[in-house]
Amino acid sequence: MTKTIYDKFDKQRIATLPKEVFSGRIYTITTERDAEKAVNYLMTQPILGFDTETRPVFKRHMSHKVALLQVSTYDTCFLFRLNHIGLPDSIVRLLEDRTITKVALSWKDDIHGLQQRRQFKTGTFVDVQDEVTKIGIEDYSLQKLYANLFGKMISKRQQLSNWEADFLTDAQKAYAALDAWACIQIHNEIQRLQKSHDYHIIITKSENESETQADNPAVSEQEHEENLS
Repeated sequence: MTKTIYDKFDKQRIATLPKEVFSGRIYTITTERDAEKAVNYLMTQPILGFDTETRPVFKRHMSHKVALLQVSTYDTCFLFRLNHIGLPDSIVRLLEDRTITKVALSWKDDIHGLQQRRQFKTGTFVDVQDEVTKIGIEDYSLQKLYANLFGKMISKRQQLSNWEADFLTDAQKAYAALDAWACIQIHNEIQRLQKSHDYHIIITKSENESETQADNPAVSEQEHEENLS
């Protein structure tokens, strides 16, 4: 069946979609020893999804370093608590790798944040924002891309939570794992559509519509969820 996608997905529709969940295993890494073991396992995988989380800032002239690095396979996600372990050699080895397909979204921003903890040479990464433009999609947020391609909502309710808390909640872990895992799903679907050409894209933007792509879905999406509850 031919898939229908949109150049820009209607944000108002997202809250009406069923929620996506990550059903795989989640491991929280808080020691350098466990980080070494996790990286050794990840280096055996054919594809990895990446994302980061940083404690939000609510006051001017304040900033925080990246607190969490999420790395997911098809069925397992490791949450590296960088506010506990920093950026050890094992993680640097993974970030500098040039052999594994590593997928992320807006990865240049994440790299900049990670390099505030420790300088390293960036390995090979695929940014799904670059990939989706090849089939005519103009959205850049993970939430819109996932809704467009899979018809499901990735909740952003945990985005502004405290990622430096002593213990992450189950909701935080599930959210963090889903974002990294979703990058793999988007990448694979774009690859499939490019090869099969089995899609139809609907152009929705008007001639006078702003071309600005940046958006932060966290607050408005939460309001949608609260209205539905």
